[in-house]
Amino acid sequence: GLSERGLFDAHLRMDQISTMGDPLAALEAVMDWSIFAPVFDSMEHVEAKGPGGRPAYAPLFMFKVLVIQSLYGLSDEQTQYQILDRRSFHRFLGLIDADRVPDQNTIRLFREKLTAEGLFEKLFGAFHQRLLEKGFITRKGQIIDASFVEVPRQRNTRAENESIKNGEMPEGWEEDPKRLSHKDLDARWTKKNNVSYYGYKDHVAMDLESKLIVRSEVTDASVHDSQMLDALTRPGDPVTWVDSGYAGAPCEAIFASKNIEAKICEKGARSHPLTEGQKQANRAKSRKRSRVEHIFAFMTGSMCAMYRRCVGLARNRGSILLGNLVYNMARVEQIVRLGLLGRRKPVLA
Repeated sequence: GLSERGLFDAHLRMDQISTMGDPLAALEAVMDWSIFAPVFDSMEHVEAKGPGGRPAYAPLFMFKVLVIQSLYGLSDEQTQYQILDRRSFHRFLGLIDADRVPDQNTIRLFREKLTAEGLFEKLFGAFHQRLLEKGFITRKGQIIDASFVEVPRQRNTRAENESIKNGEMPEGWEEDPKRLSHKDLDARWTKKNNVSYYGYKDHVAMDLESKLIVRSEVTDASVHDSQMLDALTRPGDPVTWVDSGYAGAPCEAIFASKNIEAKICEKGARSHPLTEGQKQANRAKSRKRSRVEHIFAFMTGSMCAMYRRCVGLARNRGSILLGNLVYNMARVEQIVRLGLLGRRKPVLA
């Protein structure tokens, strides 16, 4: 038969969850959430229209909801359901069974507010500054690369796609607001290695030693990686590893103008194939450069972050920047837990 409930059953169940490895508990153990307080203090506050009604959720609480959503790749509806259902989510958010849980509309509206006020960039910047201060980002080298972030594919006619590509509104769409709200006018198609992709690109500069993202830019998928090199670099940056997509005079000029030593994989051509020496040099460079693939592998396998449900560049940009920030949080936890960089205890505070 069923066992009767004991006084300490819930506590023992949480201990079991922790023993098996709760990513959120591990993250909570190293995080200092006060890092983000100045950003939330700068948010626009809307005055209540009248007395009564439930008080609004605290911005930090809602931000931690978005962290859960990003870490587990959940939709708004699933985020609400999983918070209601999962003990580990309750613990991370400081909830008990009697507490209210934000519904999917509340989650969506909070994310929209952060997007509209440009706060995802500020949140990333606040965390980045603390990582610099505490020595997590060593700046002994950096790697620059990009990866596709796909979105739901649109079922448009060729004429409609041509209009969108030209920056125009397809005929008749403005007369159907409900349909238009589901149409992404910013995402683009592109092809790489004979595989078609639709959506956006996450361009990142990564610290070589720590594998932490130091800068990022978001574009539509058709923008070539090399076009974001100027935005991702700063004068005096450390030695930088990039793949052959960044080869050529324009990129070399950017590196030279900023006094950056560049390790660029050379690109062969049909009439000028790479020599054995060049191939060997490329392999040596790739051993360093391949570390950036660990970022995209974690985002793909653990966070489901290389596929987004948002519509439009602004929303996808905010969502991707949040994903980069949450990756950095997870990576810091790993650095501390495994004693990488000499870190064996929480040092963000």
